[in-house]
Order: sequence, then structure tokens, then C-alpha cells
Amino acid sequence: MATTKDYRDFVLEQLNLLDNITCKSMMGEYLLYYNGTLFGGIYDDRLLVKIVDSNKKYNMRESIPYESAKPMYLVDDVDNKERLKVIVLDTCNDLSIK
Repeated sequence: MATTKDYRDFVLEQLNLLDNITCKSMMGEYLLYYNGTLFGGIYDDRLLVKIVDSNKKYNMRESIPYESAKPMYLVDDVDNKERLKVIVLDTCNDLSIK
């Protein structure tokens, strides 16, 4: 099942507290970038972020975005813009250090 454009638009609206969010389409799904850093994506109408040390404190469930992919964290509370903002910032901070 591919992600709907309505869900993509909803997630992008929820991320509007952050400048420089970009979204790239990939085979019916969407990759998400913050300041050029790939931090996650939208897969089957689910927001997933890469697993890094600094976002483990949010106690998110692991989920597989697609068959044979590495696990990622499922962001269940997409409605909470403030929490979503800090999850993305923490994730990207760890990713840009590596």
C-alpha cells in the first residue's frame, strides 16, 4: 500500500515548526530531509525516523518501512507538533555527527 498524498500533506503540515524540511517521492512513498539530512520517511501512511542514540529516549516502537529494510522508529504521536520537532532535531543532530 502506498502512502496517500493527504497523509503526506498532513505530516508536512505537522513539521511546519521546522524550516528547511524537504520531501522526495520514492516509489509511492516519501523520504524526509531536514537541512539536507535524511532523517526518515513516510511509508504506508506511517511516519518513521531513523534509529539513533538521541531519539531512544522517546520510547518509540520499531517498525520496518518495507521488506528487507532496516528497522526504524514509528512516530505514533504525529499530532504533537512540539514533540515531533524535538524528535526530528535530536535525530538529525546525531545523524550529522556521524
